[in-house]
Amino acid sequence: MTIQKVQNGNELTVCLEGRLDTVTSPDLEKELKGSLDGVEKLTMDFSKLEYISSAGLRVLLSTHKIMAAKGGMKVTHVNEIVREVFDVTGFADILDIE
Repeated sequence: MTIQKVQNGNELTVCLEGRLDTVTSPDLEKELKGSLDGVEKLTMDFSKLEYISSAGLRVLLSTHKIMAAKGGMKVTHVNEIVREVFDVTGFADILDIE
């Protein structure tokens, strides 16, 4: 998985490419923990994300909880496969998905 970050003031966009699974989710978690200081708005761009596992969902949930106290997080450009995972797990009701 490739992680690209673009920061604009207190807004951070994180673009993921590939698979967010048991192998790659620790990398994302580490990247996010080191990047959220001073961030009030987080956008997770999933336009190139092919797959997400339960390990990836755990990272999203913990990040969502952190960002809820700071200003918010949204997930954009979700493909059908990832959207189905969000729907089945109830994450579609928790996350702000655009």
